[in-house]
Amino acid sequence: MLHTTHPAGHPRRPARTAWLRPLALALALLPATSHALSDNQLFEARDAFRKNDLATLNNISQQADSGLLDNWPAYWLALKQLEKGDSVPARAFINRNRSGYLVERTLNELLEDLGRRGMWDELLQAAPALADSGRDEETGCYISLATLQRRQSVRPDSNLLSTTLPDGCARLIDEQASRRLLTQPQVEARLRLLLNGNFQSVARRLATAAGLDGEFFRSGGNEQQVQAIVKLARSNFGSAMENLATAAPALSKAQAGFAWGQLGLAAARRLDMGQALAAFDLADPEQLTEEQWEWWLRAALRQQDWGRVERISRAMPATIASKGAWQYWRARALRALGRGAEASPLLVKTSFEHNYYGLLAREELGTSLEAPPERPQTSGAQQQLAAELPIRQAMALFALAERSGRAEWREEGRRVWRWALRERSDEQLLAAAELARSQGQFDMAIYAAERTKSSHDFSLRYLAPYREITRPYAQQLEIDEAWVYGLIRQESRFYNVARSGVGASGLMQLMPATARWVAGKIGLGNGYQINDIDTNIRLGTWYLRHVLDTLDSQPVLATAAYNAGPGRARGWQASLPLEGAIYTETIPFNETRDYVQKVLANAVYYAGAFRQPGATLKQRLGVIPPR
Repeated sequence: MLHTTHPAGHPRRPARTAWLRPLALALALLPATSHALSDNQLFEARDAFRKNDLATLNNISQQADSGLLDNWPAYWLALKQLEKGDSVPARAFINRNRSGYLVERTLNELLEDLGRRGMWDELLQAAPALADSGRDEETGCYISLATLQRRQSVRPDSNLLSTTLPDGCARLIDEQASRRLLTQPQVEARLRLLLNGNFQSVARRLATAAGLDGEFFRSGGNEQQVQAIVKLARSNFGSAMENLATAAPALSKAQAGFAWGQLGLAAARRLDMGQALAAFDLADPEQLTEEQWEWWLRAALRQQDWGRVERISRAMPATIASKGAWQYWRARALRALGRGAEASPLLVKTSFEHNYYGLLAREELGTSLEAPPERPQTSGAQQQLAAELPIRQAMALFALAERSGRAEWREEGRRVWRWALRERSDEQLLAAAELARSQGQFDMAIYAAERTKSSHDFSLRYLAPYREITRPYAQQLEIDEAWVYGLIRQESRFYNVARSGVGASGLMQLMPATARWVAGKIGLGNGYQINDIDTNIRLGTWYLRHVLDTLDSQPVLATAAYNAGPGRARGWQASLPLEGAIYTETIPFNETRDYVQKVLANAVYYAGAFRQPGATLKQRLGVIPPR
């Protein structure tokens, strides 16, 4: 019988837990500064930045001294002045502070501002101050554009088939096109993608630079016809296929090939894999994006056409084919075709990855997770890290966010923490992870531990706080505790007041409507706090049990449903039984596919940590029953 009362043996916990005490103690031991800005001054400065109130920002920045967070008002002031075309405050900020997270951010903004204003000589003079590792994508493009403007050679952009490039990178491509550094087929392929994504102004600019205005923007021309057919596929796929078949003889090979590739992608996303394969077979491989290549292979995989899977994986560009996902599925195809000797090296290579595909590859080779190694000692490195300014700033930002309940300060702390851990040794990363864990910053501990290259600590990668709360609910509901932890790790990384952009809250990221519905079902009433750790886990585990019961007791379907809703999880089932790994690989939503893979892989690692008699990942994925 399902118990809906609070489990005995542990008290209900408040949303803000005792982990704050060690953090407060650590911060109390930091060197005191008599003139540090107060919390209210920092809040006022941030509000002034948002409101474009430069007078207030300037006043507060003048009062700052040497507090851990005292540089933020001057940084914001420099950014605002840059927006007005005045780079003096930004340059002064950089010269005064010399290095650090805020200096790097200011340098990126300064270089991008110089690029937008076409001040190429100044940009090239300032660029060496910013290390390659600290350059934003757009900053790097503006540096390349400045180099090109000074008649120096620049390698053609390799990201031509991306429509999400920042403006500086798009302008670099325009300049390369105008100088005939790109071939006409390259430019035409990019123009078709831009028009298909409705990036009209960017497309017109590129067409003008390349001298292709007339061809691509002539009413009734072939290019316009191609775009009309692709657009029609969004509302009437069958008619689009018929129209393209009729129009193809009058189109160029490149024009028809582009359209077939777009229709193949549209069909694959609808899980109409027969139509997808028919369209992709007529597509122009030179115009296929990474997404299209991957969906072409997924279409063959969903059909379990192993010969085709192998051929597509072999034809993929090397940058795509080298990913663990496609190495694994190529190996599976080779084994299915009786070519196991060719498959083994691919599986061995992928098996070294500590992720979903690495686990699958190990299991395919007949091996499983080994016992975790002895935990490395990092106490000395922890002390050194704790004294570093960026680490202290990150911790101060976390504490400020907790004191004030203002999430934007925690996000700022995360940025500083990530910056501080760039290019660190494994020992330093593990020391940082242990330091964050000791301060209750579980998400930042996992972030650090995940980045090690050869020396790993899986007890830090797969932290398991709150087991005294989670285990009783999992036992009551007869669901796998490792699965619950795999889900929580993916949802919130154990940050108990996490809130998503769509309003999901708490450790298990419950939507308000779902929480209310579950609370009604278990008789909890309306007075609950969704971010309370105990309450959130109670509601979340009940809902997880519910979707499991309604979806054939299949964890893959239940996990997909937890992220995207039960209706979608059912809709993605096939008409015949389907291997769970194939179902998961062909989930049309990128976020949900990644979510299911990570939750199930997490569950395998947690089962090992909890010393559970372990189901392999393939067993957890199981077989998905027909729709």
